[in-house]
Amino acid sequence: MTLIAEERPFTRLALFMTLSWLGMFIHNMLELPLTLLSPENSLPGLVSIALFLGWWLLPYRRLLTLVILGWALLHLLVGGILSILPLPIWPFEPEQSVAHYLSHLFYSLTQLPLIGLMVSQLRGE
Repeated sequence: MTLIAEERPFTRLALFMTLSWLGMFIHNMLELPLTLLSPENSLPGLVSIALFLGWWLLPYRRLLTLVILGWALLHLLVGGILSILPLPIWPFEPEQSVAHYLSHLFYSLTQLPLIGLMVSQLRGE
C-alpha cells in the first residue's frame, strides 16, 4: 500500500512539472519569436528535469519539494502575473491586449496543479 502511495506523487509530479513547463512554452510561442531550443524555453525545461530527477532520486525529498514549490511560484508570480504589468523594472514594454492577458492567464493556470501538489506534499497528505 505504501508503494502505491509513493507512485502516485511521482506520476503526478512528472505530469504537473511537464504542464508547468508547457504553459511557459506555449506562452513563449504565442508571444515571442522563440524556438524549442531557445534558452528561454530549453533552460527552464532543463531546470525542471533536474529538479524532478533530484526529487525522485535524492534523499532530500522535503528540501526539493520546497525548491520545486519555489520554482512554480516564480513562474506564477513573475512569469504569469508581474510580467504582464507595465513596470519600470522590465527591459520590455508588455503588450496590453486581451490576447496577451489570456496567454498569461493560461501560463498562470498551468502552475497551479504543481503548486497544489507541492503544498500537499509538504503538509504530508
